[in-house]
Amino acid sequence: MTQVIPYQSFPNSFKRDLRAGKKLIGCWSSLSSAITTEVLGVAGFDWILLDGEHSPNDVATFIPQLMALKDSPSAPVVRPSSNNEVEIKRLLDAGFYNFLVPFVESVDEARRAVSATRYPPQGIRGVSVSQRSNRYGTVPDYFKSINEHICVMVQIESRAGVAAARDIAALDGVDCIFVGPSDLAAGLGHLGNAGHPEVQAAISAVFADAKACGKPTGILAPVEADARRYMAMGATFVAVGSDLGVFRSATQALRDKYAD
Repeated sequence: MTQVIPYQSFPNSFKRDLRAGKKLIGCWSSLSSAITTEVLGVAGFDWILLDGEHSPNDVATFIPQLMALKDSPSAPVVRPSSNNEVEIKRLLDAGFYNFLVPFVESVDEARRAVSATRYPPQGIRGVSVSQRSNRYGTVPDYFKSINEHICVMVQIESRAGVAAARDIAALDGVDCIFVGPSDLAAGLGHLGNAGHPEVQAAISAVFADAKACGKPTGILAPVEADARRYMAMGATFVAVGSDLGVFRSATQALRDKYAD
């Protein structure tokens, strides 16, 4: 009979490192391809964000990408399309442990996101006895231990989110506060200009609120100068690019070499 390795042998080291304040450099992935995701994993990023909000991804495309990252050092992080308990349940069953929940504007919304990732009595996650996350029913004590290994990060992307950031960061079960600079800029009336002083002041305030609650902060910053500035401000969970952006710029640069 095949020996089953206990689930306890696989703690969520990404969650541990995140909460410890370790610098974690990641990359966005939205091309919905297991091949490109596998290439990102070869690069050795600390984490890869598989995007379900602004990409054609769904559960069926996510699973091959999870498989593609299986032997890489990169921790898979998923962004569902919204703060929806049914979608989050399906992503949990598919095998995700680390969630970045978009557009959270209040403590109640953050609490709902955390609850969606926990089995009762801590939350409302529905029970499937045999699914990919518990190796199709072969992981001993999965239901007793899985809640503590799920990581929930929430995105602050609006004026209301900024105002509620400290209370959201103080919530038990929220592991990280992540700023979405583009949507935040739009919400503050500066669409396309995340460098505006008002936006930068809001980002700094969110970082300070999270720090006051002992929670790490993250952000998407594909421009190196921005990424380094945010890290200097205290961000430790930083996406420094995207598969789409790298592919687009590299292919354009290649073509331009041979332009007449």
